[in-house]
Amino acid sequence: MKNKLLLGVLAILVIIQFIRQNDNNGEAMGSQDFTHHLQVPENVLSVLKTSCFDCHSNHTEYPWYAKVNPVGFWINHHVEEGKGELNFSDFSSYSLKKIDHKLEEIGEEVEGHGMPISSYTLMHKEAELTAEQIKLIVDWAKSERQRLAVSK
Repeated sequence: MKNKLLLGVLAILVIIQFIRQNDNNGEAMGSQDFTHHLQVPENVLSVLKTSCFDCHSNHTEYPWYAKVNPVGFWINHHVEEGKGELNFSDFSSYSLKKIDHKLEEIGEEVEGHGMPISSYTLMHKEAELTAEQIKLIVDWAKSERQRLAVSK
């Protein structure tokens, strides 16, 4: 009985390797991205690219293990969720009020250590934010909100 169960699980694992999902391999920076709506200094852009873009843009740099299912399913689900919350590549679809709210959320999530998520930084140590980088992102988000001056 154990052998049949083990064989069944192994067969399922082999079969799901043939299920391919669409990779998130569009342009991260294009005519619709956030740099066309916000003033983004190069040092801020660099941090965002390293720590945020894999899940919050139209382009993900996939690690090798993303091609192994069910891990690939899980990673793609995270990317889709991340893009659903905030997509730096598609800012042109956001209203000014929504941009203001997204900037507020960026500051809160980064300052509260909610982003980048720990499951991501576990495998991407370069994405971990230092105290200096956190301050940089939080200060940038606050200054952009003030510059935009969206009335409540």
